[in-house]
Amino acid sequence: MNAATALDLLSRSLVVPATTEVRTMAEILVIDEDARMRRLLARILNGAGHTVHQATGGEAGLGLFHQVHPALVITDIVMPDMEGIELIRKLREDAPTIPILAISGGDHPLYLPAATGLGATAALAKPFAGDELLSLVRRLLGTV
Repeated sequence: MNAATALDLLSRSLVVPATTEVRTMAEILVIDEDARMRRLLARILNGAGHTVHQATGGEAGLGLFHQVHPALVITDIVMPDMEGIELIRKLREDAPTIPILAISGGDHPLYLPAATGLGATAALAKPFAGDELLSLVRRLLGTV
């Protein structure tokens, strides 16, 4: 499944809470080279009350991580400047307890199990539904 199809499925499943009062729940760092995916994830997470910081790749994400100290990191696995696996290892060295959610498309079926084996707290295969993402984020943040 290509990235456009995955984004289309995810955007169709987008449900933004109906409340008019949105309180900030957690700061979340989203790292993905695909700008459309970052914006879509940010829209879903912002709609649930989270503050979202975005980075275009592993190097930028690692730098931003040290600036904003998020409660959760969501990272793609396949990125051009630093693979998500390497990023996860570096994050684990710097912050052993930070929850990390690894995401990746179906083109690389072994990447997500490798990510969890090397330190990601959880993994989610693209495409996924917005409510599936939010449920996993709540669990990782301990707010279930």
